[in-house]
Amino acid sequence: MSGSPNELRRWRTARGLSQLELAVRAGTTQRHVSFIEQGRSRPGRDVIMRLSEAMELTLRERNALLLAAGFAPAFPESSLDDDALRPVRDALDTILDGHLPYPAMVVRPHGILVSANRAFEVFHDDVDEALLTSPVNVFRLALHPDGLAPRVRNLPEWGRHITQNLRSQLVRSPDRSLQALLTELESYLPPLPPQRDVLGFSVPLELGSADGDLRLVTTLTSFATAADVTLAELHLEAFLPADERTAEVLRRRWG
Repeated sequence: MSGSPNELRRWRTARGLSQLELAVRAGTTQRHVSFIEQGRSRPGRDVIMRLSEAMELTLRERNALLLAAGFAPAFPESSLDDDALRPVRDALDTILDGHLPYPAMVVRPHGILVSANRAFEVFHDDVDEALLTSPVNVFRLALHPDGLAPRVRNLPEWGRHITQNLRSQLVRSPDRSLQALLTELESYLPPLPPQRDVLGFSVPLELGSADGDLRLVTTLTSFATAADVTLAELHLEAFLPADERTAEVLRRRWG
């Protein structure tokens, strides 16, 4: 397997797998995995695909592993502006509108906003225009002192809900640019109150607004069955009311 450092070993280590565990998952032998990592065996394309699936790599990561082994990528990467993806864009717009009167958005990796529905404007109030200039980074918008941060009543907890999710991504898929973004975001967060040193499994967003405080919970939807790198990396995040008062405010503004 070409490439230095050895890509298979790097990804196996990032996933916390032993050679034996990976071999069992991929339907091969520990000896074969060891030989591949030592450069003593050149795996075929099908073996690389099985190893990629066994490590649960993303489509982008699978393409990279194939390239490191000297093979062409297996999965296309289309632009969202391509005519071929127009039906997908139309479907996403329909899904976003279907979440009204509640805010919803489609996001690319590293928090880059792709599109959002009208109710997403609830996050625009009192925000520096620079943070709303394309490409919008929703993580920076959420935690920057000139963004939502002054209106977030539970910033220490909710901010760490964001940064801990990003840190989990980094453990699985190390990425220098994502690490730099995480370091920036963490610099915006105040310390956790002593009585809140452990976060619960769900952290609502408590957001001040002209209509009073809103309480929102988030849901994430991925397009895991997509065979295109671009589509597979998209996530739809919807903000749902955590109480009836929040639901009433949102219905009144965007219902």
